[in-house]
Amino acid sequence: MVSFLLPLLLAAAPAPTPAVDNLALIKLPPGFRIGYFAQGVAGARELALGPDGTVYVGSKEQGKVYALPDRNADGRADEVITIATGLNSPNGVAVRGGALYVAEIHRITRYDGIAARLNNPPKPVVVYARLPTEEWHGWRYIAFGPDGKLYVPVGAPCNACLPTKPVFGTINRLNPDGSGFETVARGVRNTVGFDWHPVTKELWFTDNGRDQLGDDLPADELNRAPKTGLHFGFPYFFGGDVPDPHFAKGKNAADYAAPARKLGPHVAALGLKFYTGRQFPAQYRNQVFIPEHGSWNRTAKTGYRISLVRLNAAGTAAVGYETFAEGWLQGQQSWGRPVCLLVLPDGSMLVSDDQGDAVFRIWYAG
Repeated sequence: MVSFLLPLLLAAAPAPTPAVDNLALIKLPPGFRIGYFAQGVAGARELALGPDGTVYVGSKEQGKVYALPDRNADGRADEVITIATGLNSPNGVAVRGGALYVAEIHRITRYDGIAARLNNPPKPVVVYARLPTEEWHGWRYIAFGPDGKLYVPVGAPCNACLPTKPVFGTINRLNPDGSGFETVARGVRNTVGFDWHPVTKELWFTDNGRDQLGDDLPADELNRAPKTGLHFGFPYFFGGDVPDPHFAKGKNAADYAAPARKLGPHVAALGLKFYTGRQFPAQYRNQVFIPEHGSWNRTAKTGYRISLVRLNAAGTAAVGYETFAEGWLQGQQSWGRPVCLLVLPDGSMLVSDDQGDAVFRIWYAG
């Protein structure tokens, strides 16, 4: 009886719902395409490129660092190699002289000759071990600047507070060997992304505004630092002109560096990158791309996209702010959260996603 009815039951059963093609949800300008560079990269955060084309990926909660080699240069990683585990939120990665630098909350280490030893990594060398150990805003974004120095931020250990140590709320730099630590910018609540203009070599960075001032205040910031020593307002002002209800008394917003551009409130702007490739159309070159990780405490979610800030011809002022890629947020549900960008030698651009455990590749097909 059962064997006789089984074909009829199967025929009557509804067909399984096909899996949603998430990539089809991403909206891009005409001519652009998106695909997966790698999947199964748990908690993918900052990206860095090795001289042989290997992409290195940091993480946060996972405590891992990955390598994504693309040996045949087909625009997709051949495998996901875990090169370090058990680390203290190794968000930051950077490459210089064939060595991989990894920033944990409390220290920066270096893996020498990493490209030849992906499956048997060398013991890390401690470069700098005097970073604060506070976890709130303690994950580090690192990058080497045009001056050859390694830049590392130290976020505020709070939502809003008067920092107990001068190093909190700063961007700093040091020599590749860990010497010469110095502060280059102050009043920075929490930057998880910075880059240098390809022509002017000026430092630009994003900064996340404080929470608990409502859905629409304050704006996140895109900042320009044409010189060292500037103060960008934390903890007294946010978005340039929104006073902190506890700490702004007696302070004047005009005494602090104003944002180059106000971004959306609570969008969680992260890994700023100038587009330096030649593949995208000319109007995108030397412009600012910002992955907006997405709000966590806003009534109506916002962010979860890649924004484009257009600069003037001199590269000194922001003149436009628009969406470049969106679709990771569907209604009030997200399936991905962009974190960091990386321009590859062929001019395509990688995007890490720590919610979907993936790295995407965006290219221009014309």
